[in-house]
Amino acid sequence: MSIDLPLIWAGIIVVGVFMYVLLDGFDLGIGILFPFAPDDAARDKMMNSVAPIWDGNETWLVLGGAGLLAAFPAAYSIILSALYLPLIVMLLGLTFRGVAFEFRFKANTSRYLWDRSFQFGSLIATFTQGVVLGAFVQGFHHDGITHTGGPFDWLTPFALMTGVALVAGYALLGATWLVMKTEGALQAWARKVSVTLLIAVTIFIAVVSLWVPFLETDIFQRWFTWPNLLYLSPVPLAVLVLFLYLVRALRRDDTHVQPFVLTLGLFALSYLGLGISLWPNVVPPNLSIWTASSPPESQGFLLWGAVFIVPMVIGYTGYSYWIFRGKVADDGYHH
Repeated sequence: MSIDLPLIWAGIIVVGVFMYVLLDGFDLGIGILFPFAPDDAARDKMMNSVAPIWDGNETWLVLGGAGLLAAFPAAYSIILSALYLPLIVMLLGLTFRGVAFEFRFKANTSRYLWDRSFQFGSLIATFTQGVVLGAFVQGFHHDGITHTGGPFDWLTPFALMTGVALVAGYALLGATWLVMKTEGALQAWARKVSVTLLIAVTIFIAVVSLWVPFLETDIFQRWFTWPNLLYLSPVPLAVLVLFLYLVRALRRDDTHVQPFVLTLGLFALSYLGLGISLWPNVVPPNLSIWTASSPPESQGFLLWGAVFIVPMVIGYTGYSYWIFRGKVADDGYHH
């Protein structure tokens, strides 16, 4: 029985990127919401809610990028060549945001600078991630493993729209995280903000869902030809159901965890929808995971490392969330 190594590695990378979006998404969302918080004490509590876990969340980004380089070097070459500028800006945003975590609580007269660093670092990193996603969905011009497009091919209306959409999405994750992790006035504020953000996110999901099929004929046929239309119809219907449940959960004062979990579900369904549209291409519109893969010997050897590394990352991620479970107090977690 032969093992489909490209398929296995595609699964590892998909999981890594998805975990990054979910876990780093809500703490980037905290930064996006930072300037709109009710007061400075609320900002302290917001930052305290993610301070012990934010850096571990970014491990998944490293895992996804390293896996792409190891398993699909052709795709890595094309994607990075096409997206150097937004990726560099994203890393700068993450750097400023990370430094703000370390200095904000220690600063006195310069504290406002670290507030801005946290806010704009989070916003810029999120927006550029959304632009990268939009550019990836649109696809790249390439000849073999060489990117043949221009340095600004990523700068399109669709990519800019997905950038704004991801800002709204991460902000919703951050707001529902605060509903789960805080109490009192800050939680009430987070509930109110979540409703507004949920409406915006749902509109963006609808726009992307209607726009993507018109980017490529194959995607349109995959979604809107019979019997695919019947088989795939549960995906948008599930989005509608989650939206209704989330609205109800946000209107009830006794639901704390449910809004965050349902928001994760919205992200999961959106991710699934993009996966259905793009599969099996690792570089849209026409470079498949099998064409772009490294030699089987390389993938097989590296898989042994992934067998040990991925469970370790899952283990310490789960342990850190278990340690810092429950509500955050004014001065941090108490366990």
